[in-house]
Amino acid sequence: MYDIKTIGRILKENRTIAVIGLSANWYRPSYFAAKYLQDHGYRIIPVNPSYDEILGEKCYPSLSEIPEAVEVVQIFRKPEEVPKIVEQAIEKGAGVIWMQIGVISEEAEKMAKEAGLDVVMDRCMKIEHARLFGGLHFVGVHTGLISSKRQKWLPY
Repeated sequence: MYDIKTIGRILKENRTIAVIGLSANWYRPSYFAAKYLQDHGYRIIPVNPSYDEILGEKCYPSLSEIPEAVEVVQIFRKPEEVPKIVEQAIEKGAGVIWMQIGVISEEAEKMAKEAGLDVVMDRCMKIEHARLFGGLHFVGVHTGLISSKRQKWLPY
C-alpha cells in the first residue's frame, strides 16, 4: 500500500513527531516506538492528558495545545478517534499523518489526503525506520528486552 520511497522520504524529511496517545509505561508499544525514534534523533512531543512529562519531554493534553510546529502526527488511538485528530493536525499545519499498526480509518485517510497531507496507515514508524535505516537485525527488531538467551534463574 505504501512504497518504500515514500516511507523513506517521510522518515528522512520530518524530524518533529507529536505522538498521540503516548504512554509513560515502558512496556507499551507507544513508549517503545517513541523511545526508539527519540534515540535516533527525532524530536518527540508527547500528547496524553494523563501525564505531565514522558521521555523527558513536556506532555500536552491535545495536539492543538502544542505551542510549536509539528511535522508528523503519529497516532496510537482507537480508529473512531482518528478523524478528530486529523482535523487538529490539518489546523496545526502538520504534513504527515501516521497511524500505528491496527489503527485504520479510511475516513481520516481521505480527509488528510484531501488536505494535502501524506498518510501512512496500519504501519509502525519504529519498524519502518529500523527496516529502512538498519535497526533490524537478522533475528528481528532488536530491543534488548527479549532474547533467546536463557536468563539465569534466581530463586528468591
